[in-house]
Amino acid sequence: MSPESWKDQLSLVSADDYRIMGRNRIPNAVTKLSGLETDDGDGGNDPNGGAWVTKPKRIVVSNQLPLRAHRDISSNKWCFEFDNDSLYLQLKDGFPPETEVVYVGSLNADVLPSEQEDVSQYLLEKFQCVPTFLPSDLLSKYYHGFCKHYLWPIFHYLLPMTQAQGSLFDRSNWRAYTTVNKIFADKIFEVLNPDDDYVWIHDYHLMILPTFLRNRFHRIKLGIFLHSPFPSSEIYRTLPVRDEILKGFLNCDLVGFHTFDYARHFLSCCSRMLGLDYESKRGYIGLEYFGRTVSIKILPVGIHMGQIESIKASEETAEKVKGLRERFKGNIVMLGVDDLDMFKGISLKFWAMGQLLEQNEELRGKVVLVQITNPARSSGKDVQDVEKQINFIADEINSKFGRPGGYKPIVFVNGPVSTLDKVAYYAISECVVVNAVRDGMNLVPYKYTVTRQGSPALDAALGFGEDDVRKSVIIVSEFIGCSPSLSGAIRVNPWNIDAVTDAMSSAMTMSDKEKNLRHQKHHKYISSHNVAYWARSYDQDLQRACKDHFNKRFWGVGFGLFFKVVALDPNFRRLCAETIVPAYRRTSSRLILLDYDGTMMDQDTLDKRPSDDLISLLNRLCDDPNNLVFIVSGRGKDPLSKWFDSCPNLGISAEHGYFTRWNSNSPWETSELPADLSWKKIAKPVMNHYMEATDGSFIEEKESAMVWHHQEADHSFGSWQAKELLDHLESVLTNEPVVVKRGQHIVEVKPQGVSKGKVVEYLIATMRNTKGKRPDFLLCIGDDRSDEDMFDSIVKHQDVSSIGLAEVFACTVGQKPSKAKYYLDDTPSVIKMLEWLASASDGSKHEQQQKQSKFTFQQPMGQCRNESIDL
Repeated sequence: MSPESWKDQLSLVSADDYRIMGRNRIPNAVTKLSGLETDDGDGGNDPNGGAWVTKPKRIVVSNQLPLRAHRDISSNKWCFEFDNDSLYLQLKDGFPPETEVVYVGSLNADVLPSEQEDVSQYLLEKFQCVPTFLPSDLLSKYYHGFCKHYLWPIFHYLLPMTQAQGSLFDRSNWRAYTTVNKIFADKIFEVLNPDDDYVWIHDYHLMILPTFLRNRFHRIKLGIFLHSPFPSSEIYRTLPVRDEILKGFLNCDLVGFHTFDYARHFLSCCSRMLGLDYESKRGYIGLEYFGRTVSIKILPVGIHMGQIESIKASEETAEKVKGLRERFKGNIVMLGVDDLDMFKGISLKFWAMGQLLEQNEELRGKVVLVQITNPARSSGKDVQDVEKQINFIADEINSKFGRPGGYKPIVFVNGPVSTLDKVAYYAISECVVVNAVRDGMNLVPYKYTVTRQGSPALDAALGFGEDDVRKSVIIVSEFIGCSPSLSGAIRVNPWNIDAVTDAMSSAMTMSDKEKNLRHQKHHKYISSHNVAYWARSYDQDLQRACKDHFNKRFWGVGFGLFFKVVALDPNFRRLCAETIVPAYRRTSSRLILLDYDGTMMDQDTLDKRPSDDLISLLNRLCDDPNNLVFIVSGRGKDPLSKWFDSCPNLGISAEHGYFTRWNSNSPWETSELPADLSWKKIAKPVMNHYMEATDGSFIEEKESAMVWHHQEADHSFGSWQAKELLDHLESVLTNEPVVVKRGQHIVEVKPQGVSKGKVVEYLIATMRNTKGKRPDFLLCIGDDRSDEDMFDSIVKHQDVSSIGLAEVFACTVGQKPSKAKYYLDDTPSVIKMLEWLASASDGSKHEQQQKQSKFTFQQPMGQCRNESIDL
């Protein structure tokens, strides 16, 4: 089958109604509403007169399930319990009451294949969890090979220049990543009701999963939240599979990030690599992607306040605090809590601590830095090197500044450390130091602040009275996700050892009043922006992003990881010969309006002059006396009149309708608008400035308009400059009778009231006045924003029934959102369609000649052949 045939098949088939049958599904929760009836008669009604309404589930998908698993030694059976520290479990608090939540992910346990079916059934029934069991070799390549040793460093701005700095791209590891994402998709299909349920995917382990889900169910309600940083485009573009991952994100309805920086980098990648621009409307950022709006959510995650509060209130915590208070009696405690990896900046923190003691002799023997290190999430040489380095630095500082009585300035607490023990350390610490060189979010400062707010049990353990103020100090790296939300923290560049040292010194000498003000500011924000607030906000935005799914028709386009859906109006369809040719033949007063660039001439063609074949085709259409054919273009009248000089009956509307000529023998008519072009003296210097500042841009000056082109400039810089130029021109021309518009790679200034939509109205009115009747056939074809003015004019006139046309064909070029009801794929398709119409005109002319000949041959003898006969 030819590529065009495949394209036709994709255009004709929509997979909206595909459903997976024959699998064990979790039925959605239903609620009885009395006094209501369903649309399908008695199928959904209760005998007592109520109706059952389906409640949508929330399907939370993450690399690991929020479960702890261990095998009981005595019974040799698996035991499971919820992991209360898991964010994916905690976010349930943000969903509406009685919402059913299903979790899909892998288990942190090696379950034998013979046990997997029973374990799956048990977890589904008891925990609403669906496990994805991954073979060990596949897991190793997927998680350790691709996720942790390749993706994770790149997303934290570290390029793998050599094997020592991280793994190089390995195609087999990428295939493992793809396979695992496909396994996750199959598991989701087992529990998904695609018409109702919402799917929320988490983090970089599953970035291509949305493509598999969207491929099967085009209207699936789908969101993803990236918990890691998103790198700048200069880093991200080094990924050999960059497009596949980006398009995975774009197959979601909502994409979430912790900070604007991460979202900005993502949007920049979409712009530079896929040519997509974003818009901000009423506070929401959206990317237009083949008729769908991919919404962008920016909101840092919070902590589970209830968990910390319950730990603070326990007597066990109070006893731990008493023991730590006694252990560090007479010391000022600074605290670090970090994973053991190369991005947490532990060695930089230790160097700053050593410098603090070097410069401040009075602090020796008093200040202690307690460093809790959580176990590394992956093994490798990088982890071993980090561990070796921090141990060496700590030993050096301790040997230099330690004292015989047992004082050590750096105290290691090697993990795993329970949340309860961490809360106890938070309670006794005057300051927390989060010194990561790059981190997605980091919730340690949040948990520290809430703990320092105290509780009756903690206050008693710490010896606090009623009059003692709550205080805390946070030293936070400016390169981590929580930094923007902690406006009272001491922000530092972790690479600047002097700055970190100064921050530690400030924390030691800061007044209690200042510490209290900073603490109260942080506590107010953290307590109100908790994990429930975060999940609720994301869930509400996901519902908003999906609310129009059933008002559009979705078509699948592309194969594999390049699959996407095109969202179109339900009435939007391909213009085919079976539709337009019969209408063309049965009408006698036709108006045909054709855009030029991008419609009859490909945008990528350097030579924009029409070919001889195109001239011949237009002449065939113009020779039909029932046709009025017009080229409606934004180009100037001089090149258009020169190019189409050999089409004597072709009408031309140049510069978006400012100039109009009915045929080659008629004069150019000018718009009736005032011919005041003095605004050019204001606009030209501004455009010149941007042309000089933007390499590859140029200015096109028309008689009625001025256009700044940037198609040959750097895509991102050109788009950026176009936005700036648009704002600049609108500002300086605010009192002039002009409009400033941004188009495809252009910014144009033209007189007010000039548009292709006005051309449509003018030509129809003129035909009605000169011929005494409106056209009964209107064909309008265009490809860009200016042509939407023509389609809009047609739609508005049809709505008010003022045109009264019998046959209207508004047609855009390309499957994209448009006010037109029809589309053609590309320029060759437009030419092919015009060939159909020209052939119909040729056939009608031939039939008429045959009828005339036949009529003359059958005249009776003696009848005058010259007698006028009305055929």
